[in-house]
Amino acid sequence: MVVRVHFTAEDLANTRLAQAPDPMWEALLSMHMLQTDSASAVFGRWRHAVRRRLPPRVRDLLRLAPPVGYSADFLTPAGGAGSLEAGIGALLSTPRRRFRHDLLELAHQGGRLPAWAGSLADGDKETVTQLAHTLRGYCRIALDPWWGDISARSAAERAVHSRFLADGELGELLSSLHPGLVWQRPVLEITGMGVDREVRLDGRGLLVLPSYFCWRKPTLIRDPALPFVVVYPMTHDAPLGDAPGTEGRTRPRSLDALLGHSRAEILGSVAGCGMTTTELAHGVGIAPATASHHVGVLREAGLLSTHRTGKAVLHTLTPLGLSLLDGHSAAPHGRLGPDRVH
Repeated sequence: MVVRVHFTAEDLANTRLAQAPDPMWEALLSMHMLQTDSASAVFGRWRHAVRRRLPPRVRDLLRLAPPVGYSADFLTPAGGAGSLEAGIGALLSTPRRRFRHDLLELAHQGGRLPAWAGSLADGDKETVTQLAHTLRGYCRIALDPWWGDISARSAAERAVHSRFLADGELGELLSSLHPGLVWQRPVLEITGMGVDREVRLDGRGLLVLPSYFCWRKPTLIRDPALPFVVVYPMTHDAPLGDAPGTEGRTRPRSLDALLGHSRAEILGSVAGCGMTTTELAHGVGIAPATASHHVGVLREAGLLSTHRTGKAVLHTLTPLGLSLLDGHSAAPHGRLGPDRVH
């Protein structure tokens, strides 16, 4: 069963790669992951930490996002806006008909809705505001402590793939993201969706959004009238462990070797985007073999990550490397925003 997305020339021009992880999509997909026991090697410790901390009101939120089948489209309204406040603002502006439509879809699926679902379906302002507050509370518990890791992994993913867009190779980009995405110009085929559907973008283009909590296969928003987003799973280099501050991180023994001039320059060079060993050697002014040696030391120290895309091998910063360049200790990492999550 395949979803076929049809592109016009205008759609090709309007297709873009997300510049940052979307907190609303990460919240939705993390709710899915929280309600299963799959992918324990990657999410087991995160899942254990979050489950212990969720209050009853926040647990009710999970009923809007069952791990199998339909989840409420109004939970991801902003089309990859890239900030929690943009997503919350779009949620607060959701028309009553959208709430009613999505809640009816959930009811038809047979799930048990929260007690306040009826008021939400009526567009009651107080209930909508409480929903936004509850979602912020979920993000504070389930995403905020790990947002630095998620953002750094997203930056690495973007660095690997953005070169295709820079070279105008949209088909190469779409084909490189995931085996479930197959580009047959001018159609993108998305497999594993459990439904056959034809989607015509009609000039809107689409947003390609890598997600930390998306697992195994791409996902789409159900309603084609909403901004069209293709969400696909990021690759995972390491488990999502304890939140920064809950357990001290050990400084790698090889970290002192980074005081050398060339290694520091290499670390700074890959901060903006991924680079190959040859590009690093040229930029720093050293031999490729020497650059390869330094990259190996930095990777062993946990400061660089290496990914293959086609014939190219790109080096990008890890969260630890990003923290070092920012002049901070490894924890805590970046946050969703101290003024945004209450």
